[in-house]
Amino acid sequence: MNLTIEPIKGTTLGAVITGIDLNRLDGQAWRAVEEAFLEYAVLVFPAQHLRAGAQVAFGKRFGAIELLREDGIEAPLFSNKKLDGTVLQPDEFRFQVLRGNEGWHMDSTYMPLSAKAGLLSAIEVPASGGETEFADMRAAWDALDAATRDRIAGLSAYHSLYASQAKIGYQVDTGAGYGYHDKGAPIRPLVKTHPVNGRKALQIARHIYRIPGMDDGDAQALIDDLLQRSCRPPRVYTHRWQPGDLLVWDNRCVLHRARPYDRAEPRVLQATRIAGDPATELAATTRDERADAFQPSTSNR
Repeated sequence: MNLTIEPIKGTTLGAVITGIDLNRLDGQAWRAVEEAFLEYAVLVFPAQHLRAGAQVAFGKRFGAIELLREDGIEAPLFSNKKLDGTVLQPDEFRFQVLRGNEGWHMDSTYMPLSAKAGLLSAIEVPASGGETEFADMRAAWDALDAATRDRIAGLSAYHSLYASQAKIGYQVDTGAGYGYHDKGAPIRPLVKTHPVNGRKALQIARHIYRIPGMDDGDAQALIDDLLQRSCRPPRVYTHRWQPGDLLVWDNRCVLHRARPYDRAEPRVLQATRIAGDPATELAATTRDERADAFQPSTSNR
């Protein structure tokens, strides 16, 4: 192997790694990948074409797998394509999940244990659109003025998938294993310290729905302002998928979102999520007396 790590130009995050076969990864190559992961936060591996088992095996080098489905599949498809070859329709639950993923987010912050990392690989992509974007929340914190840093340093927020889907007109199917709101929403600080390198990063995005001690309108305005200020060049990388690409990102300091595309065309990505360390990613869950507005209907249970 002739491993090469090339930082992505014009951005504060991301590197492309070539000259490596993730099916045959020795200890030296893994150490280089792990160091790059901590430094660049988003890694791009072109033309790997990993099968599900190989993607899971690579993912397990980062930590334990977080199961995204109740059937135990460790590399499920994030796809608008159904088994019969047709595409999802707007009234279908999976379509609504995919639409929700078009908002800036960190994975699993709405669950007690948030994710450490995410992996995606491309199987089938639309002719245009459907990119995945990443935003560097380390650089976003660094770019804030002192007054804003002081204002948010001690704040925490509730995270809820029920609330974030409700904002865009959808409900959560609790039978699919998503959401935790009815058991007590996790509450997380707006500013997170990375457990390995100690860098501070904003822990914000679409799943935040309430900041204790703050008017709801003011809280939403604050989050919207932070997102608008943070998710802009040079802190954003847009990945235009090619079949076979694999990406891995540090969920502890990076936001991501899918971009729109023609939903008459298939978009099929293979996903693996790495569970966070309970010592650093486990959040307290707190009942909120105003949470009933976000509860799913009985038909969705």
